[in-house]
Amino acid sequence: MDVATMKVLGTALAIAVVVIAPALAIGMIGSKGVEAVGRNPEAASTIQTNMILAISFAESLAIFALVVALMIKFV
Repeated sequence: MDVATMKVLGTALAIAVVVIAPALAIGMIGSKGVEAVGRNPEAASTIQTNMILAISFAESLAIFALVVALMIKFV
């Protein structure tokens, strides 16, 4: 295999493997947040704020993986 093919495969693997974890984390955060609001509706605003913050941290991992994959492809 030549270098160009290896770069494309490296990019695909970097995105495919690293994006799985944030996707699972966002799903778990969302389900636990809804469960917490169901148990304690008075604290919904606090729970929602914390849930959105945690989702943004989890999503930042996917964005970081995209940057690394683009670096593999173009550098």
